[in-house]
Amino acid sequence: MDNKTHTTLLFSLLFFITHLTNASSKDQCNQNDKKTLLKIKKSLNNPYHLASWDPKSDCCAWNSLECDDATVNRRVISLTIFSAQISGQIPPEVGDLPYLQKLVFRKITNLTGQIPHTITKLKYLRFLRLSWTNLTGPVPEFLSQLMDLAYLNLSFNYFSGSIPSSLSLLPKLSYVDLSRNKLTGTIPESFGSFSGEVPDLFLSHNQLSGSIPKSLGNLDFNRIDFSRNRFIGDASMLFGANKTTFSIDLSRNMFQFDLSRVEIPKTFGILDLNHNGITGSIPVQWTETPFQIFNVSYNRLCGRIPTGGKLQMFDSYAYFHNKCLCGAPLDSCK
Repeated sequence: MDNKTHTTLLFSLLFFITHLTNASSKDQCNQNDKKTLLKIKKSLNNPYHLASWDPKSDCCAWNSLECDDATVNRRVISLTIFSAQISGQIPPEVGDLPYLQKLVFRKITNLTGQIPHTITKLKYLRFLRLSWTNLTGPVPEFLSQLMDLAYLNLSFNYFSGSIPSSLSLLPKLSYVDLSRNKLTGTIPESFGSFSGEVPDLFLSHNQLSGSIPKSLGNLDFNRIDFSRNRFIGDASMLFGANKTTFSIDLSRNMFQFDLSRVEIPKTFGILDLNHNGITGSIPVQWTETPFQIFNVSYNRLCGRIPTGGKLQMFDSYAYFHNKCLCGAPLDSCK
């Protein structure tokens, strides 16, 4: 074989290999996922935000998506649509992406309707964020079927009705944010016995009412925000010297309990109790805590503000409008 023939054969082989590689890499995403995604795009009225969703291209290269690189026939594992000019409802077809682990619709003010029941088909879903939209209806009971769910954020919407007690059945749930909705009723008793780890719990800016279930005192929450609701009664069970709590915000409710005997852990960084009916005095033990944010204003507290630690780092706004608190940074005690 002469050199010319050898070179021709070599180029032919390289062309064949290159062509084969290009053909195989042209569309690596699963074809069922691709069909589903195109249905989702159509259901959302083909928005400009999804212009890259071209049926002629590899869907794993489309924006707002992530495919699983660990498999040959890559499946869609993440769908994140953020800050988009989109009108309509969450397409029920999202439930037809069976390997989806993360689903986000965020900052889409013209997204309306309710959470579709079809998401219960997403058996691998770990992260669900539907926030800053105009979604309505109840927080669905069927969310408790998502047994892999670790992160749930439904904040800044118009959800109404009560909090489903069945959320406590989710064994991997570590974060729950239902703040800034129109939720009513009480905190479910079952929230004192989450089946897995104890989640961060954010319920602020709703119309929740009643007393805090005593069973919540059995749990070691890291972060709690129950602010700006209509809660009454005792909340002292949320505290405890042996806990590892970092942040509690109970501000702007109608809680009434004696602060004098409340012990807190040295892990505490944020405590906001303003605008309640809390009585008693600030415990001396609190000087041992490295507070970053602290506010007990607008309550019925009395006595001397303990000196030492971080308590004098905060100005009078953290303490004023109490019954008879005194000492720095307020006026000296008489």
